[in-house]
Amino acid sequence: MTKNTYESPLCSRYASAEMQYIFSPDKKFTTWHRLWIALARAEMKLGLPVTQEQIDEMEVHRDEVDYEYAAEMEKKLRHDVMAHVHAYGRQCPKAMPIIHLGATSCYVGDNTDIILMKEGLELVRRELVNTIDRLSVFADTYKDVPTLGFTHFQPAQLTTVGKRATLWINDLLVDLAEVDYRISTLKLLGSKGTTGTQASFLELFDGDDEKCRQLEQMIAEEMGFPACVPVSGQTYSRKTDALVLSTLSGIAQSAGKFATDMRLLSHLKECEEPFEQNQIGSSAMPYKRNPMRCERICSLARYVILDAENPAMTAYNQWFERTLDDSANKRISIPEAFLAVDAILNIYENVASGIKVYPKVIAAHIQNELPFMATENIMMDAVKRGGDRQALHERIRVHSIAAGAVVKEEGLPNDLVTRIAGDPAFGLTEAEISAHLDARAYVGRAPQQVTEFLDGEVRPVLAKYRGLLDTSRPELKV
Repeated sequence: MTKNTYESPLCSRYASAEMQYIFSPDKKFTTWHRLWIALARAEMKLGLPVTQEQIDEMEVHRDEVDYEYAAEMEKKLRHDVMAHVHAYGRQCPKAMPIIHLGATSCYVGDNTDIILMKEGLELVRRELVNTIDRLSVFADTYKDVPTLGFTHFQPAQLTTVGKRATLWINDLLVDLAEVDYRISTLKLLGSKGTTGTQASFLELFDGDDEKCRQLEQMIAEEMGFPACVPVSGQTYSRKTDALVLSTLSGIAQSAGKFATDMRLLSHLKECEEPFEQNQIGSSAMPYKRNPMRCERICSLARYVILDAENPAMTAYNQWFERTLDDSANKRISIPEAFLAVDAILNIYENVASGIKVYPKVIAAHIQNELPFMATENIMMDAVKRGGDRQALHERIRVHSIAAGAVVKEEGLPNDLVTRIAGDPAFGLTEAEISAHLDARAYVGRAPQQVTEFLDGEVRPVLAKYRGLLDTSRPELKV
């Protein structure tokens, strides 16, 4: 095996074969063929000298790409589109005279880019739906399990394990809506010509405006789009690329937040990502169980977020009807963003399908903090028994500081309950105080919020996209 040239880790390690195919040379150039066929068919129907025999010949060789001859011609012509015109024409000698008739390079280049981005977004949508489904099962399963909430990564009021998962899901629902919108609004460039005026096609159709309009609509319909962009220069607006990658960046942001939370939970030993039986966490420390999947999500997410700046910078720097400084950057930044998000979502779904929860560790952490959270209820109980609220408040403040010092400075368990029980000002036994330490009493409406969220927001989405769900795993019942 020869490994003496660079290969992208996105292909060799991370992205799925399905996403790699969408941005492969085979997909790209066979799509060029389909666009040339669509152009020829529309031109024939609109009265230009294109024959059905020529179209049939093109159809026969639609999925065949002569890479060797195309490379030979590109070396000679220094033009990739014309090289493939000649390669396709060599396969289709009868059709050679009419291939690319009236078109400019962006007819195949830009229209193909829109088609590939749409298919990439459709795959991303499927992956999002399945990740939402996996997380929703998790949220439903653990909706009643209390856990410490954290603000500033400091213990705060209690929530539940399932409620925390709804925060992750909600971010993905926002992303899914963005993907849906982006798919629904993508339009082909169409057949606009060298500066977007359709001058070459107006000449071909002897000045017939209506036939120029019909040509674009016929091409759009054959390629599965509702319409072409209403106006353009030689290219479609590069803002389209910026908007698509902004959508992908949003997914990376959501996934990175989830993965970061999981890494912190792993440190707390409250939750862990799946860990295989023979998996090695560290080459030096055999006991380690590093959250490597979530770390990979974070790493790739950072790349996508930064990559999304590329088309934004390209969009602002396009001169008049077009420049070519978009091309090299576009060839790299767009496919790699899709490949990276594909990898992120596949890892995300994998983690979401097998999150390991450790309820006893969670309960122990709660018990270390719950006495502090229960002090108001304890104080109210003592007041009902005749205590002075202001005096009790001060006593609790003093005891809380002392108990906190025991935990932080001596590394001992929280002894606040014992201290309060031993203070005659409260008149409460340790058992009576402990009655206030049921964690479920401090989670607010978290369990109900999970149920309401799943019923009102998630299940309708999963029902809408039932056909995209992986049926090999149990689903959230919709």
